[in-house]
Amino acid sequence: MLMLRLRIYLLFCSLVLTTCASSDLENSNLRRLTILYTNDEHGWMEGMEPGQSAAHLYEMWQQEEGYYEDGPFLILSGGDNWTGPAISTWTEGESMVEVMNAMNYDASAVGNHEFDFGLEVIKARSVEADYPYLSANTRWRSSGESPTDIGILPFTVTTVNELRVGIIGLTTLDTTAATNPINVQDLDFIDYEMALRETLPLVQAQDTDINLVIAHVCVEPLERLIRNTRDLDIALFGAGHCNELLARRVHGSVLLSGGFHFTAYAKASFTVDTERNVISQRMFTIHDNEYATDNETIAGIVHSWSAETEEILSEKLAYSDRVFERRGEELEQAIVNSWLLADPSSDIAITNAGGIRIDLPEGIIDVGTVMALMPFDNTIIATELDGTTVRTVVETGTRPVVGGLIRRGNRWILSARGEELDDSKTYRVLVNSFMYAGGDGYNIIPETDPDGFDTGINYRQPFQDWLSAQNTSEQNPLRLN
Repeated sequence: MLMLRLRIYLLFCSLVLTTCASSDLENSNLRRLTILYTNDEHGWMEGMEPGQSAAHLYEMWQQEEGYYEDGPFLILSGGDNWTGPAISTWTEGESMVEVMNAMNYDASAVGNHEFDFGLEVIKARSVEADYPYLSANTRWRSSGESPTDIGILPFTVTTVNELRVGIIGLTTLDTTAATNPINVQDLDFIDYEMALRETLPLVQAQDTDINLVIAHVCVEPLERLIRNTRDLDIALFGAGHCNELLARRVHGSVLLSGGFHFTAYAKASFTVDTERNVISQRMFTIHDNEYATDNETIAGIVHSWSAETEEILSEKLAYSDRVFERRGEELEQAIVNSWLLADPSSDIAITNAGGIRIDLPEGIIDVGTVMALMPFDNTIIATELDGTTVRTVVETGTRPVVGGLIRRGNRWILSARGEELDDSKTYRVLVNSFMYAGGDGYNIIPETDPDGFDTGINYRQPFQDWLSAQNTSEQNPLRLN
C-alpha cells in the first residue's frame, strides 16, 4: 500500500513538473540564436581536399548542427567570397553566389577581393545574391555616402526566432592596396570605429534585440576595435582577411574567425532574454569541415558550373611529377622569366608574390590550374625605370619577385648581359597592372613612369604559353630550372 501511494505521488509530481516545464517553455522570453560563420572562401566550392567542399560543409551543418531553413540560425561570411580556383574566377564570382544562395547565407561582409573584377561586377553579384553585401565604412569619395547603388549596404536587420538582429559590415582599410587600386579609385574606406558609431544608431532605431558586426578585418585590429567600442554592446564580431580560425570572448563580445576556403567554420550561440533585454548565455566553438557525405543540391550546383567551364579550363598544358611551392624560387622565377621570354626587348620583370596564389600541383596542369595559380585580371605593363628606382623596388618593395636580375652581395647584375645595374641608366621593366596602379605600396613605379604601356596581356598568359611549349609528359615531367 505504501509503495502504491509512493508511485501515485511520484506520478503526480512528474505530471506537475512536466506541465510547468511546458508552460515555462511556451511563455518563455528566452530566444536562441546560432551563428555559423565562414570567411575567405575564395571560390573553393569544390574543396581544397576531398571532403572539404561547400556541399560537405552544408551537409555537416544540417546533420551536426541541426540547421534548417527558417530555424534559429544565421549563416554569415566575413568576405572574400571569390577569386581563387578557376571555377570561381572564370565566372567572376557568379558561380560562388549561386552556391552561397543555395547554402542560405544571410549576409556577407565586403572583402577586398569582391572588387577584383570592378564595381560593375560587384553590382551584378549583389543583384544575383539572396543575401546583402555589407560594409559601413565603404563610401563614395565624391559624396561620402554608402555605395548602395552598386549593392553595398552599411547594415541589414533581419528577424530570426522572433529576435530582431542587426548586422553591420566592415571592409579592411588595406583594400586600396589589396585589390587593383584602379577598381576602387572612386571609393574611400573610412575608420572602422567612426563607421560603427555612425551606423549603430540607425540599426538600433529599428528596434533590434541583438547586434552583430561581420568584418573583413584581421583579428588583431578587430580586437582593438572591440576594446574601443565596449560601450556599444555589440554581441559578436566576425573577422576575415587573415585566414584565422578561432572563437573566443573579448571584452564581453564574442569574436569569431572561420578559417578559409570552406575548410572550417566558427560557431556562436546566444540565448537572449527579450523581457530583460540581456544576453543570458553565450557559447562559441570552432569546427573543421570533415563530414563524410555531401549535400546533393549543393553538389549538383557545383557540378553544373564545373561542367560548364570544363571544356575551356581542362586544356592540358603540362605534367609535373612534383609540387612546386608558391613561395619557392623555382616557381617564382619561372613566372617572371616567362614574361621576359615573351618580350625579349625587356631587361627586367617584377611581379608581386601576392599575385601567386597556390602551389603548382603534381600531376596534370591545365588552364584551370594556371588560372587558380594566378587568378587576377592583371595585365603586363611595360615601363621605363632608372636604375635607382629599380633598386628601390627590388630592395624595399612588398615581396617582389624579380626576373632578369641576380643579386651578388650588394650588387645587382643583369642576368642577360652580365652587367651591373647602373643607377643612372634607364631599363625596360615589366610589372603587373596591380603594381602599376600603386598596389602593395608600389607607387614609385607610376610616379617614375606615368606613361607605362599596357600590353593588354594577362599576367598569367606568358607562363601558360611557356608551360605548353615544354612538351612535358609522365616520361618527360616538368622542370622549372
